[in-house]
Amino acid sequence: MIIGVPREIKADEYRVALLPVGAELLRADGHEVLMEKGAGQGSGFSDEQYARVGARLADSAEEVFARAEMIVKVKEPQPAEIARLRRGQIVFTYFHFAASRELTEGCLRAGIAAVAYETLSDSKGRLPLLTPMSEVAGKMSIQEGAKYIERPMGGRGVLLGGVTGVAPAGVLVLGAGVVGTNAARMAAGLGANVTIMDVDLDRLRYLDEVMPANVTGIYSDPHAVADALPLADLVIGAVPIPGGRAPRLVRRDQLATMKSGSVIVDVCIDQGGCVETARPTTHHEPTYVVDNVVHYCVANMPGAVGRTSSQALCNATLPYARKLAALGAEKFAGIDAGHALAVNMRDGRIVNRAVAEAFADLPA
Repeated sequence: MIIGVPREIKADEYRVALLPVGAELLRADGHEVLMEKGAGQGSGFSDEQYARVGARLADSAEEVFARAEMIVKVKEPQPAEIARLRRGQIVFTYFHFAASRELTEGCLRAGIAAVAYETLSDSKGRLPLLTPMSEVAGKMSIQEGAKYIERPMGGRGVLLGGVTGVAPAGVLVLGAGVVGTNAARMAAGLGANVTIMDVDLDRLRYLDEVMPANVTGIYSDPHAVADALPLADLVIGAVPIPGGRAPRLVRRDQLATMKSGSVIVDVCIDQGGCVETARPTTHHEPTYVVDNVVHYCVANMPGAVGRTSSQALCNATLPYARKLAALGAEKFAGIDAGHALAVNMRDGRIVNRAVAEAFADLPA
């Protein structure tokens, strides 16, 4: 099989979907690897490193999409890339279809086999290809939140951990999955007072046992969220809904109850956001203000730390990419239910339940 890796073209996206070692191992499996020139540059991997292990270098994305039977990417196909897709081509990447009708309809028209990182499940029900980037995004949410709560950035001018005689910031984390747990741990390590909310009581019991004393777990319901928002200097939206659209936990009218200059980091923005006023932003223009609340809603947060993110992502995706290349989408889906969940669409039809429920009027 010819496996193509184009250079990512989403704004401020520096990750690459395949490391040189991955190219070498896929070559050893008998496949041809076609890398667009410069694909690894943003993550610190040169064309020479790929050529050295036998990958072929393509001068353009057009060549990669035209020749490859399987495309391996990081982010969802952008409009220019959707136009280059063809029927039967396997595309292995993050899609987050439920957040974008335009993307979903475009990929359906193209007739690709869309195999999504974010919905692939392992034997224990975990999401092994979402977890690495969730770890990065959770930690980055606090790093970025701490920056934008500074006064020159439009925030309240609060130091997250406080100092002697001055109270630390209050951090509210909505969701206790991988993103939320990493965010809470990072914020706690900086000395903030952290509240983490979730509907899974077993998860909250576990976090009560392993988190430091400055982290408090609270059961999430609309009244509890409403009570917590006015106390928070920084809110992290971290609700995990595999394949589906994130629920709206924070309404527009509730912003008026929050502190002026407080910050919301909505990590769920790839899935539509859990805050009513959230809309996607970029690393180049990461924030905007609504009702005196700073919103940070960058849709590809891990892209800013491309080298770390690419290594973490490819460590997880490569074994599955090798299986997918060897078997094709249909046999890959037949391995078990977790692999089947990764296949979101095939032959112009949606085959993942969560995506189908998000777009009930589209072919399934």
